[in-house]
Amino acid sequence: MNPTTRHLADYAVAVRYEDLPPMVIQRAKDCITDTVGAIICGADLPWSKMIIAYARANGARGNSFILDAGGEPVRAASAALANGALAHAFELDNLTKPGCGVHPGATLVPAALAVAQERSMSGRDLVTAFVAGAEVMIRIGRATKHTNEARGFHAPGTTGPFGAAVAVGKLRSFDAERMTNALGIAGSLAGGLLEFARSDGAMVKRLHIGRAAEGGVLAASLAAEGFTGPSTVLEGHYGFLRVFCSDYDLSELTCGLGETYLTMTAMIKRFACHITAHNPVEAMLDLKEEHGFCGADIASIAVLGNERMARVNNIPTPADVMLAQYSIPFSVALSVYRDPRDPRSFDESAVRDPDICALAQRVAIGVAEGQASGDLACTLTITLKDGRVLTRRATGFRGTPERPLDQAGLREKFMLLTHRLDRSRMEHLFERLQQVEMERDLNWIRV
Repeated sequence: MNPTTRHLADYAVAVRYEDLPPMVIQRAKDCITDTVGAIICGADLPWSKMIIAYARANGARGNSFILDAGGEPVRAASAALANGALAHAFELDNLTKPGCGVHPGATLVPAALAVAQERSMSGRDLVTAFVAGAEVMIRIGRATKHTNEARGFHAPGTTGPFGAAVAVGKLRSFDAERMTNALGIAGSLAGGLLEFARSDGAMVKRLHIGRAAEGGVLAASLAAEGFTGPSTVLEGHYGFLRVFCSDYDLSELTCGLGETYLTMTAMIKRFACHITAHNPVEAMLDLKEEHGFCGADIASIAVLGNERMARVNNIPTPADVMLAQYSIPFSVALSVYRDPRDPRSFDESAVRDPDICALAQRVAIGVAEGQASGDLACTLTITLKDGRVLTRRATGFRGTPERPLDQAGLREKFMLLTHRLDRSRMEHLFERLQQVEMERDLNWIRV
């Protein structure tokens, strides 16, 4: 057996709830809670309904629930596919800082929850599976140095099957051999192209996360039956890192494993837009509150950030809502006229709003000298028509590891995401999710 993939498998097998620090358990619960809210919000969108219909048609007669306000339970793989796509349906799911191409909540929770419901497992089981999956998947993401996206892959679609496979394998009490096979199989299920960011057909972005969650269920299910995958899937000559990445760091796969919990790097979004837009949007909100200007007062806006912000997310004229959420110029402009904390602000009318569109055209994005590709910090400069120049440096928005959302902030977001359902019921759901380790089963996580 190889010393790297097998090392990760050995670690995942050994993870125990009783050994997890309280802060890691809480961060896992926050990610689980946040993801359930994102799934419920995403369920009502037209692209989500297409995936839900497919999942129901092809996964009938199961014990796992799609969180879409009703319906009979489906098979675990179908629930993972649907809930994974729903979690990522509106740019609301959690990521990590520094960014490394992984989406812990949207990838791990749908897969683990589906199997936990299928097998009548507990909240402690879910938390443990989440942490095991996150510790492995985040390290794989870091090892890629995010160069899988530089080559044109949508990174979470490539890293996600590994994490989901580990989470499901943990729920199924895999030994090291089966866990290694699950990882080996997951490598053949990695995929997702970034062309949506420069073309039409942006609905497919949501599918990548659903397929990652579904792939993890498939990989672990096959491994449970003795199906094998390459034990050098990560570092082999034709392994994941060499094939998908133009540069990589093998040492990151096991760096701090068993000593440092990378689960703590998870960050929770407040705005329904791409993570690269969060610091610029928060800086805009702060300056707007401090100086009291409005959209009509602004002559131009400049954003200095990393190379990806200027190259990939610099979309001044997005064609639809999905590309608008992926666009820094549009998200910054929208935050002048609407509340970006409310996902309802990012709707079709916003894409056609002449004021938002005109202001987005006046946002210039440049690369700050020496800024690392994974650094999301930015400097926002607003030039007003009266000649004033306002500047704000933003390095860590609320929701990042250094400024984590408190219970009030997490609750505020959850209630905004679930606004279309009964408020008292959603408040009760939030409370139970925040105490999920006390639950003997998880069949109550449904809508």
